Amino acid sequence: MYAVLKTGGKQYRVQPGDVLRVEKLAAEAGETVQFNDVLMLGGDATTIGAPLVAGAAVQAEVVDQVKGEKVIHFVKRRRKHSSQRTKGHRQHLTMIRITEILATGGDATGVKAAIGSGSAPVAAATQE
Repeated sequence: MYAVLKTGGKQYRVQPGDVLRVEKLAAEAGETVQFNDVLMLGGDATTIGAPLVAGAAVQAEVVDQVKGEKVIHFVKRRRKHSSQRTKGHRQHLTMIRITEILATGGDATGVKAAIGSGSAPVAAATQE
């Protein structure tokens, strides 16, 4: 069985045992998180959501918080003033291992939902 889930503005096709690097999640290493935004379930019978599959979820274990490869942005302007500028960036990522795909009953498991570390609802909840 496989699933297509959405997190961090991207879509991933996953099955149990897969290890992914996704945008940073607000979770520590060793925690179990649940992705509720499941777009499609595949296997013996394919289920396509409109836009999401109701009651479906994907559970994963957080392996580690890592940084991505360095991206270097170099700008050189040549005409009258030869100026140069170099900027580097390393994206914060979370490594997860998919443990289970639930076709039904995902909303009643009690597992912590996978929420990005910079999302607005989390920031609003901490201010109250």
